[in-house]
Amino acid sequence: MSASLPGNRDLPASQYDLSTYWGRVKQSAQIADPRTLFVSSSGLEHAKQLVTSYKTGDVKQMTPDIWNAKKIVDSTLHPDTGVPVFLPFRMSCFVISNLVVTAGMLTPNMTTTGTVAWQIINQSLNVAINSANANKSSPLSTTTLIQSYLLAVSASCGVAVGLNSIVPRLKRVSPNTKVILGRLVPFAAVASAGALNVFLMRGEEIRRGIDIFPVQTEAEKAEREKTGKEVASLGKSKKAATLAVGETAISRVLNATPIMVIPPLVLVRLQKTEWLKQRPRMVLPINLGLILTTSIFALPLALAAFPQRQAVSAKSLEKEFWSKGGEGGLVEFNRGI
Repeated sequence: MSASLPGNRDLPASQYDLSTYWGRVKQSAQIADPRTLFVSSSGLEHAKQLVTSYKTGDVKQMTPDIWNAKKIVDSTLHPDTGVPVFLPFRMSCFVISNLVVTAGMLTPNMTTTGTVAWQIINQSLNVAINSANANKSSPLSTTTLIQSYLLAVSASCGVAVGLNSIVPRLKRVSPNTKVILGRLVPFAAVASAGALNVFLMRGEEIRRGIDIFPVQTEAEKAEREKTGKEVASLGKSKKAATLAVGETAISRVLNATPIMVIPPLVLVRLQKTEWLKQRPRMVLPINLGLILTTSIFALPLALAAFPQRQAVSAKSLEKEFWSKGGEGGLVEFNRGI
């Protein structure tokens, strides 16, 4: 993100009001815009130069070109390291990366082998996305990474296979309800394992804590621009890490809910129509279209549930930080995505 680039002058966080949910939705839609995936290396470097020119004071006012450059930088670079996130694991590629995997998990009448295979593929993708976008102030060891991955895969496969075996045995449920419940099994597996995955993959942050910083006043920001002094970390907070990871887990469930619920329920209804009964080959493209459409709208809504750069009262954290808050007694940290 732009915060990782040189310069002591802060860019405006957004063109939109991030204190409101809809402002964050608009900002998240920019971060998730797949068009940024087609920006070349030279285009990224040009965007970084434009953003840096503002941060160093060479350019005094935000222009449409700088806003667009900030969009490219924010959707491409990790906010802690300043290094480009591997393309398939960026939030701007989330819809595309998940399209085939989600379609595989939502395939009607799938065998147990197919269910397990798609759950493994999905959790592998989740692990990669969580790891690539996590707060980097408390990196995860390779051993912990592997253990977390195996636990997440076991959880998702266990829930999916278990519910698939239970649903057909329900006696007081109509056949139509059984079909609907069967189509919702992938959602239960993805939602439970997805939340668990976030906690497992980012557990090191909770154990060690993440860096927090004082919220600066406008006068302090102006002084920092003059002196070039970086804002020093107040230390690592475990409570801030727990909040950051918990909110990320909730946003993942919120994102999975419409994607894993709406397409299968709509498809169940469509499969009862004569038109689709006569055209069974259309089931797959219709399923893909439903998933794609839902994903495009669902991702910004889920990402916007909580601010990425979060400000909280210092007194809500460990006692050692109570007297170290900045403006209004607030401290801030990167939540991660």
